[in-house]
Amino acid sequence: MIDLVKKALLTGVGVATLTKDKIEEVAKDFIEKGKMTEKEGRVFVDDLVSRSEESRVEFQKQIESRVQKILEKMDLAKKSEVDALKLEIEKLREELNKQ
Repeated sequence: MIDLVKKALLTGVGVATLTKDKIEEVAKDFIEKGKMTEKEGRVFVDDLVSRSEESRVEFQKQIESRVQKILEKMDLAKKSEVDALKLEIEKLREELNKQ
């Protein structure tokens, strides 16, 4: 029964969007209705919270990777490159002012 509930939640809601409060709310509801014991409820909550965090981290990595690829395709200058050019311009201005 617990596996069925986990699969339904993971599929229907999207594990990355599950919050600990929502998971605990669902577990409490099942415990109150006698569909799982308190021990099963704790295991259920711990497992889903762990999976939710793992999915959130993986989702974040995927987003960062895609954003990086898009930025590379746009061929934009990096902040470090712009800063280096500013420094070079400043040095050239100083050289010109000395002459």
